[in-house]
Amino acid sequence: MTQNPLKILVLYYSQNGSTLNLARQIARGIDSVSGCEAVLRTVPKVSAVCEAVEDDIPTQGAPYATAEDLKNCTGLALGSPTRFGNMAAAMKYFLDGTVAQWLSGELIGKPATVFTSTASMHGGQESTLLTMMLPLLHHGMIISGIPFSETALNHTQTGGTPYGASHVAGSTPDNRLSQDEQQAAFAQGKRLAELALKLAR
Repeated sequence: MTQNPLKILVLYYSQNGSTLNLARQIARGIDSVSGCEAVLRTVPKVSAVCEAVEDDIPTQGAPYATAEDLKNCTGLALGSPTRFGNMAAAMKYFLDGTVAQWLSGELIGKPATVFTSTASMHGGQESTLLTMMLPLLHHGMIISGIPFSETALNHTQTGGTPYGASHVAGSTPDNRLSQDEQQAAFAQGKRLAELALKLAR
């Protein structure tokens, strides 16, 4: 009898495609683990105007995340571009709306990981990744990074940190991931899926 695969939520916000491409690589890593399935979701833009006129379904890319996605996931990969060393307002707005999940303890004990993208090499990647972990810790999630046994971290000239996968887009935004960035993101997704399987057992 075949068991249903563990659903692992890859939740991201992306404007120029860099964070989306990281999300796709992480999803590939998750899907490479037998018994696990990546579920890609995004969040809408946030402003007084956008909240009033944003479509219920995105015109392209993954559907918007719902409370059910959080409830049904076995693990979570959370991604956002950097905004002054922190996550984008759209992702923060979504997380600020998860009080019900915090009260019920829905995410307690589930593994989680984070990823980001910046325009510059020293644009706040690590501070963004660290601050993205904080609400997940409040939810009681188990945080997973990327160990230095992953060779991409040892020789990357672009993105990649032990706190999570990252991408450097440059001053002229380029959302194509370097080989090291791809490798780190894939490894991060695979590691999250393997951890989710171990915890589920």
